[in-house]
Amino acid sequence: MKTLILTTAALALSAGMAMADAHSKTIRMGTEGAYPPYNFINDAGEVDGFERELGDEMCARAELTCEWVTNEWDSIIPNLVSSNYDTIIAGMSITDERDEVIDFTQNYLPPDPSAFLALDGVTMDDVTVIAAQTGTIQAAHVASMEGKQLVEFATPDETVAAVRNGEADAVLADKAFLEPIGTESSDVALMGDDVMLGGGIGLGLRESDTELKETFDAVITEMKGDGSLNTMIKKWFGDEAATF
Repeated sequence: MKTLILTTAALALSAGMAMADAHSKTIRMGTEGAYPPYNFINDAGEVDGFERELGDEMCARAELTCEWVTNEWDSIIPNLVSSNYDTIIAGMSITDERDEVIDFTQNYLPPDPSAFLALDGVTMDDVTVIAAQTGTIQAAHVASMEGKQLVEFATPDETVAAVRNGEADAVLADKAFLEPIGTESSDVALMGDDVMLGGGIGLGLRESDTELKETFDAVITEMKGDGSLNTMIKKWFGDEAATF
């Protein structure tokens, strides 16, 4: 899943930020709104997807009201730390690097494989330049690949467009995002082996918001126990998706 490249500047932003009260009525849920099926904007202009359904259910069980806020990926952590919203629920992998700046709930989605997508007929032997979204775990992985060149883009859609217009030979992203594109298109297809990255997806919170973290952790535990989280995962990611 996605991994934001953090700077020490983000650490400084955390000082003195107000803690979100887990007993307050409204919790502002920050998401990207551009990474289906995790999160996207539907035809009505509203946040939709797996994380919208999950977030609303979590808030309902915790007797909280969700207010949805969209934010570009490259500034999604700094704006959480700056109190522009209270959580990040945006396909975000739990990583040691990110955990130095924010806190996480337990994972609500197991690790999802990443995959390569290229023009139909292209093989990995043909690939030199690989696109990835800026600041993601996929970008870090491509940067570590011997003999491959990373080219980064601000949004997921731009990475796919780069393959189609010849700026990149392939794109590496979450398989759940790329697979529908490959299935529904005649010009591009998944290729090569899946790549397992990250340790699962969690809800990001400010480190000071311990009560809110405990509240959402309890709800995730409850949803894992009663099977409703697995049902939701299969609805959005298919029957073959990894579950708890």
